[in-house]
Amino acid sequence: MSSTTDKIKGLANEAAGNVKQGIGKATDNEKLQAEGKAQELKGEAQKTVGDAKDGASNLADKVKSKI
Repeated sequence: MSSTTDKIKGLANEAAGNVKQGIGKATDNEKLQAEGKAQELKGEAQKTVGDAKDGASNLADKVKSKI
């Protein structure tokens, strides 16, 4: 998966997680709140993976340019 795809999926999961948390709070549904928080954290992790891939790619490009 590309870094951009990871970042987009991460943002989507974060957004969906936040919506679930909001609905869970509004309906006093603790299970839905927990699911939303878990999905939000998954999204944050996906974005971090995308950022790491970008960093690795940039580093590889710099190394190649010096060779």
